[in-house]
Parts: sequence; structure tokens; C-alpha cells
Amino acid sequence: MARDIGTGTGYFAHTMQNKGWSVEAIEKSEQARAFAKKNFNLDVKDESGLNDFPAGSFDAITLWHVMEHLEHLDETWERLYELLTDNGFLIVAVPNCSSYDGQKYKEFWAAYDVPRHLWHFTPDTMQKFGDKHNFTLINYLPMPFDAFYVSILSEKYKKSKFSLLKGMYTGAIAWLHSLNNKEKSSSIIYVFRKNGHEN
Repeated sequence: MARDIGTGTGYFAHTMQNKGWSVEAIEKSEQARAFAKKNFNLDVKDESGLNDFPAGSFDAITLWHVMEHLEHLDETWERLYELLTDNGFLIVAVPNCSSYDGQKYKEFWAAYDVPRHLWHFTPDTMQKFGDKHNFTLINYLPMPFDAFYVSILSEKYKKSKFSLLKGMYTGAIAWLHSLNNKEKSSSIIYVFRKNGHEN
């Protein structure tokens, strides 16, 4: 069984169901939950749904661009640890402030998205955070195409002329950088495995 936290309008959870997974989904937005119900017949729970299941209920938990929004980060990771089966997987996608585009735009980098984004991460801090909560980082995967969208927005924040073209150009350079060094990707997917016992 899998759980998708911050499921939005339900597209990913619906795809997982079509792949044969049993899926539980959580979403804060009432409007997004209604969309998922209407279009995919998904019974998406609100935030309190994180407490509805006993320990060891899920083989995998996913958070796609959600972790940077969470107020109680440590408490949430402790709960995710409890909910996963021994050696279950936690898959987290977050923006990477050490990316090529993050370093180029600095305070204008759109993925800082203050005040909606409460936290900012690099590959190093993500690994340390996993270690802190008894997870092992087993892989991380680049999301290089995020750089195009983020760079275009960043150019708009700078009030640049031809922001679309400049953003596409920077996005292309960032994409090329991420091909050679995935730690420079604008966003990264981190795959953690729960350690099967407490250290």
C-alpha cells in the first residue's frame, strides 16, 4: 500500500492506482480534494488523515513538492517513519537551492517562494535530515526540466525584458549542467529507505 501526501488534484495517486497500487491520499486544499473525487473517484483525506492508520501500514509514502511547505517538519518525519513498514520507502521531491538556477538568481530564485516555502534544501541537508530520522538515502534523481519553469518565473521576478526567452535560455543551461551533475538539478527526487530498527 502507498500513501501520497499533498496529492493535489489527484493525478499521481490515480496513476498509481492504475498501476495496481492500493493508494491513500492526503491533501490540505478542499478544492483539490473535490477535483480528485469528481475526476478520479479518489477519497482524499484532509491533513488529519495522517493519523488514521496504525504503524507499519504503508510500503511507500510520497511527497511531491510538499516537504518545503510543512510547518512541523521533524514531527511529520517521525510520523512517516511510524507509518512505513520495515524497510519501506519514502520518496520526496523538493527544490534544490544549490542548483545552477538557484545560484544564478540568488534572492530572485522563484523556488524560494517565500512565505509559502518554509524550508530550503540541498542534497547534503536532505541526506543529513534522513539520517536524523533513521532513514537511509539510497538514491536521488534529477528533475532537470523544473529549471525551465523556475527560470522563467525568476526572470519575471527580476522584471526582465524578454523573460520567457531569457528563462528558457537559463533553463537550457541548467538542464545541461544537471546532465553532468545531478546535484545541480533545479529539483531533486530523493529515495529513502526506512531503517528496519532503531539505531
